[in-house]
Amino acid sequence: MMRGDGRLNHDLLPDEALPQDECGVFAVWAPDEDVATLTYYGLYALQHRGQESAGIAVSNGSSLLVYKDMGLVSQVFDDKVLGPMRGHMAIGHTRYSTTGASVWENAQPTLAGTDDRTLALAHNGNIINSAEMLDRLTEMLDGDVSRAAGELGRGSTTDTAILSALLATGEGSVIDRAMRVLPTVRGAFSLVFLDENRLYAARDPQGVRPLVIGRLSRGWVVASETAALDIVGASYVREVAPGELIAIDEDGIDTRSFAEPSPKGCVFEYVYLARPDTRIAGREVYDARVDMGRALARRHPVEADMVMPVPESGVPSAIGYAEESGIPYGLGLVKNSYVGRTFIAPTQTIRQLGIRLKLNPLKHVIAGKRLVVVDDSIVRGNTQRALVKMLREAGAAEVHVRISSPPVQWPCFYGIDFATRAELAAANMSVEEICGSIGADSLGYVDTEDIVTASHQPADRLCTACFTGDYPIPLPTDGRTGKEWLDLERAARSTDPTTVGTQQVRDFAQNPGRP
Repeated sequence: MMRGDGRLNHDLLPDEALPQDECGVFAVWAPDEDVATLTYYGLYALQHRGQESAGIAVSNGSSLLVYKDMGLVSQVFDDKVLGPMRGHMAIGHTRYSTTGASVWENAQPTLAGTDDRTLALAHNGNIINSAEMLDRLTEMLDGDVSRAAGELGRGSTTDTAILSALLATGEGSVIDRAMRVLPTVRGAFSLVFLDENRLYAARDPQGVRPLVIGRLSRGWVVASETAALDIVGASYVREVAPGELIAIDEDGIDTRSFAEPSPKGCVFEYVYLARPDTRIAGREVYDARVDMGRALARRHPVEADMVMPVPESGVPSAIGYAEESGIPYGLGLVKNSYVGRTFIAPTQTIRQLGIRLKLNPLKHVIAGKRLVVVDDSIVRGNTQRALVKMLREAGAAEVHVRISSPPVQWPCFYGIDFATRAELAAANMSVEEICGSIGADSLGYVDTEDIVTASHQPADRLCTACFTGDYPIPLPTDGRTGKEWLDLERAARSTDPTTVGTQQVRDFAQNPGRP
């Protein structure tokens, strides 16, 4: 369905907003493997990081082949699509938009042509000085703004397309250009990219979004999360360091530092974004979430008969709360995992069903009980309000809501699509007011220090801006930031914006050169 701003929304229940990460990236260099299929499975493992579109680019050493489309990984790719995608290295992407509209032209990998080759790139994060980068690109192209717009993927309005164009413009090799461009980029970026000859990966100096390296028997894998390494049978080697650029070919890994590292990893990866079977900085995400639940029980105890999660993200913290409090753990809600990821436009009847379409209460388990309901976060409060109402209707005697993150009071500019500050419940109401708004008997959050402790990371190596408003990467002051500005900028700069279909991208990829 379409959102109010005209962008595509895949969720049947758009009012039940949850934090969304921008995307997942995956890359593989393995001459003896079916790299397209490996990338497909890697993206499948990263589907939770983005559900709007998916794409894969493959190189056979002489040309690139790209296929991308709107939808889930399983909807975009099948054997007929993957079969012709033969090569020795590949990159892939799953997208949730944080800059640029949710349209085909903004699906990734992006493509940019050089004089003698093609560059395909996939990006997780959000670049906050993309306006400055677009100005720089226009300057490099001798002020030809229409040509600059043409460089942006023939219709793309993403920060990723600007970065791709910059990496494909100028003198020297891809590494030479990357070493010039990447130090000027501000924001969060975990990148994988390739040309006909080499596979590359890079991570911003703060290391906001995760990026890890894995080893195959005869090859290498780079992915957003260690869970994707596990799925394809790669052994974990290490994280891509903040400020590091790596290049992979038959000679192995070449590594360079393009900026001094200043780690500020996103703490919300531990809270919600990453899979529970992923490891970040050596810490199992599942264990971190269980510890958050334990801290929640210590900080906000209550007399109750059962601790239950809001599935599935609330499960580990609910287990921790139950273990710490001694209150029995139980399953009070059953989740329909297939709701909310579809292109079928919902009828008014479906909209009226609301959250019941996703979650159904086990009435015989809930009836007459005092419940502790554990969830990972509150954004607008719509979900919790509907849940509390549903549980009371199912016969709950009391409903005590416990949240395994601090109040989300500030928007994210580094790759999470939170609501605006005006829409964030905790930015406009006290905890007591939120409790009244959602109809709970009590409401409790963990503190920021609790999730920092659970992460096993020093506080000065984590970004907690969504809780504290302390942004580790200074934000632009010219107003050219946020999800929509590139769409408006392109409309202003380009007198004849064009769009292309998948086949045209394939043709372009196989015939390198400037568009």
